[in-house]
Amino acid sequence: MPRVIPLLPLRGVVVFPYTVIHLDVGRERSIKAIEEAMIHDRAIFLAMQKEAQTDDPGQRDIYPTGTVAEIKQLLKLPGGTIRILVEGINRAKILRYLSYDPYLKVEIEEFPSLVENDNEIEALMRNLINEFEHYVKMSKKIPPETLVSIVSLEEPGQLADVIASHLTLKLTDKQELLEAVSVKKRLELLCQILANEMEILELERKINMRVRKQMEKTQKEYYLREQMKAIQKELGEKDERVAEGEELRERIAKARLPKEVRERALKEVEKLEKMPPMAAEATVVRNYLDWILALPWRKQTRDRLDVKVAEKILDEDHYGLREVKDRILEYLAIRQLNKKLKGPILCFVGPPGVGKTSLAKSIARSLQRKFVRISLGGVRDEAEIRGHRRTYVGALPGRIIQGMKQAGTCNPVFLLDEIDKMSSDFRGDPASALLEVLDPEQNHMFSDHYIEAPYDLSKVMFITTANVEYSIPRPLLDRMEVIRIPGYTDEEKLKIAELHLLPKQIKEHGLKKEQLVVSENALRRIIREYTREAGVRNLERQLAAICRKTARDIVSGKIQVAKVTAQNLEYYLGVPRYRHTEAETNEVVGVATGLAWTEVGGEVLNVEVAALKGKGNLTLTGKLGDVMKESAQAAFSYIRSRAAELNIPEDFYEKYDLHIHVPEGAIPKDGPSAGITMATALASCLSGRPVRRDVAMTGEITLRGRVLPVGGIKEKVLAAHRAAIKQVILPKQNEKNLEEIPNNIKRKMKFIFVEHMDEVLKHALVNN
Repeated sequence: MPRVIPLLPLRGVVVFPYTVIHLDVGRERSIKAIEEAMIHDRAIFLAMQKEAQTDDPGQRDIYPTGTVAEIKQLLKLPGGTIRILVEGINRAKILRYLSYDPYLKVEIEEFPSLVENDNEIEALMRNLINEFEHYVKMSKKIPPETLVSIVSLEEPGQLADVIASHLTLKLTDKQELLEAVSVKKRLELLCQILANEMEILELERKINMRVRKQMEKTQKEYYLREQMKAIQKELGEKDERVAEGEELRERIAKARLPKEVRERALKEVEKLEKMPPMAAEATVVRNYLDWILALPWRKQTRDRLDVKVAEKILDEDHYGLREVKDRILEYLAIRQLNKKLKGPILCFVGPPGVGKTSLAKSIARSLQRKFVRISLGGVRDEAEIRGHRRTYVGALPGRIIQGMKQAGTCNPVFLLDEIDKMSSDFRGDPASALLEVLDPEQNHMFSDHYIEAPYDLSKVMFITTANVEYSIPRPLLDRMEVIRIPGYTDEEKLKIAELHLLPKQIKEHGLKKEQLVVSENALRRIIREYTREAGVRNLERQLAAICRKTARDIVSGKIQVAKVTAQNLEYYLGVPRYRHTEAETNEVVGVATGLAWTEVGGEVLNVEVAALKGKGNLTLTGKLGDVMKESAQAAFSYIRSRAAELNIPEDFYEKYDLHIHVPEGAIPKDGPSAGITMATALASCLSGRPVRRDVAMTGEITLRGRVLPVGGIKEKVLAAHRAAIKQVILPKQNEKNLEEIPNNIKRKMKFIFVEHMDEVLKHALVNN
């Protein structure tokens, strides 16, 4: 039958029938409900709120199913709170709310306690008791005596409710159990919940065991290590492997390694400690750790960013080379403004002996950085750059990592010498391996096969040198800033000899400054007649020869002071080895003066043409290359096409054989620069007009007579200056190259810029 009863909303608690529990009540409406219950039959309806935070719950905030309970005790606490002891009696359901004030009053319908006794219920009870026993053993939250009293219960509904009240479950699960009126359904639900809880407890147990084992292993290792240390200390001896491992760990801790490298190094130490001391692999691991610890991962020098001091040092060490010095000073200026600037990658291209390597040393000295040099000449194995893998016998890091170890800092000036002389074979292409080294965008993660950890090369200032630019692989060249050092003029060589080379050789040969005097004219003669080069290497050798001769004469007592002049130079150096081709002294028909570039500087080249009776054959001699032969053919075709304008018989090619000869036939010659010179000599020979003796020329010719630009303008003009030539005919597009030529030479010469062969002939041929 329906029953009217006060309602006590519960926060976060579900009360089951047959259970006794203490409740603290503080809300005014709830206290009045308890007082009303105490006046009558002490019965009160307990239902859980859906949200524990709700202070004034209404009909929608309370679950409709709850428990009818009897208040066994009541105790008033300080602060107006009441503590009651209640015992659950039966399940009930709210039919309707009768009043809200002064307390909640509801009409309820109690569910009957149905006794279901069949075999399935019996089986569920046994299963539940079995699962609950396991749960108690694993959770260890329920006392054993409680377990005994629960197991002895025979009524199924009571057993289910008592077990449910002792489990630590979610409130929603408890509410679901409370709402399960059917005993069978309640037992099944409880068995499922207990099985799920058992799985969770089993996982917790496994996790705890794993954590405990790990902790025990760590503590055991620590304890054994400490024990071993104590025993060895008492015996006065030390285990080699343990001692080595400790030493390596201390070195790793002090080395300031990157995190990834430090972890790898510690793993290698652990492997080393487990190996027999004489094992072959132990040596490999030791060598690897030695390399890891020897590399400068973070150590770097502080740059001297004083531009004036750096300029002074560069001027002390080298004469001229303004473009290179300006580039270095610009780098220093930017470093003052931006501390995180990546190291530039410069490529010095120039003939041998112009000071490319010594210039790199000067850069390192001006920056106060360490200097490292490796030569790449003849390197053809990729492993030379990237290193060998540790699986190979005798494996080593590549030359880059070896150089960094040698430097001892992570920001040295690193010189890669002779980069144009690398080659490749079946062992790989070292030029491709260098792409990662010389790419500013990716060299902060350089990978060496031996080290097997990324190494930062972004702070390194890489400088490469090469004699010629065309033999450097294009992808590699694209990553470098090319600075060309074309060679020195005679005046520059003279200054270099006076300021640098001669004082250096006097000091190296043990002479005093006043014991050897070399006149300026003697130096000029050495430069012109005893050396033929763009650089100053042979000049230094000749000065060393003078010092040796002087030292011998002084030691033997012949002289006290040696004075070397242009007149007595042959006593010291013998007869002159070279002669520079001079311009023609007379204006000759069929001979034109050209200018050529060689690796040792510029040269004056006379092109001779002779016309012989014949059938129009063209003969080329003088050991000419394919390009030069093609230039001669182009010049010949141009002259044929312009025969009428040049007052040449149009059928000359049918009556004459033409022979073009370039003297010094033992020396190979090639290039398009002699095109306009050959055309001028042909025009002179066939028209009978002589070529002006004070004019030299260079430029490529096309079939239509256009004059195209050529290279090596500075060297060619210097050669013309040495040959006392006053006028030089150059392609119009080479006008910008005059900036490279010293002003004192430009003032003494006249430059004629042309775009067509007609202009060349106008200035080169003498008017009849």
